[in-house]
Amino acid sequence: MQKRTKIITASIVTGVLLLGATAAIAGPIVYRDLIVGPAAEAPTVTVTPNPSADPGDTGASDLTGSWTVADGSFAGYRVDEVLNGTDVTVVGRTEQVTGTLAVDGTTLDSAEITVDVASIATDSSNRDDYFRQNAMDVAANPTATFVLTDAVVSDGTPTVGAVQTIQATGELTLAGVTRTVTVELEAVLNGETGQVAGSIPITFADYGVEAPNLGFVSVEPDGYVEFSLEIARA
Repeated sequence: MQKRTKIITASIVTGVLLLGATAAIAGPIVYRDLIVGPAAEAPTVTVTPNPSADPGDTGASDLTGSWTVADGSFAGYRVDEVLNGTDVTVVGRTEQVTGTLAVDGTTLDSAEITVDVASIATDSSNRDDYFRQNAMDVAANPTATFVLTDAVVSDGTPTVGAVQTIQATGELTLAGVTRTVTVELEAVLNGETGQVAGSIPITFADYGVEAPNLGFVSVEPDGYVEFSLEIARA
């Protein structure tokens, strides 16, 4: 009887250990697939024609002037984590984005975009606290900025509702460090409004940001700064 009891006890212990190992593996998978769900797609322009816009209007003179970042814009970051051996894509975003652009004919002469870094949020408040306090030090560096340094000339006269792909070079400032970057943009004109979207690949160390490695979770050293800007005449 005593031998049988030992066998049963050993079986229970083995079962508990196996369940624990399964939970350690399945936990992050459940977190990724059921709790968080698929990561938001990288931003692209979405063309919704403005009923008041003339589809045949290609007059470049109509673009000349000042434009501003409007409601509906967002910016943030995308990074891959490894959580207990499971790959998880994390997306943080904020709608606290401001900016101005100056256009002369078909040329974007200047642009400056500012993002409130402290308001960028993901699905985890713990991750957000680390991002704000340790990674970005928002107390000292509350904003991130992109400032266009080279004028962007359109390949052709923009047409209402037609998406253009252009490249823009400028200075990206994160955590108080400024680097020159080139970003591929999608842009669409919709009469008196428009949309610009893009993703800037970055290496965190270039901005003095250390990607955390806490044992059970590690963050890849590279990621993306993402944005989707709704623009309107100033």
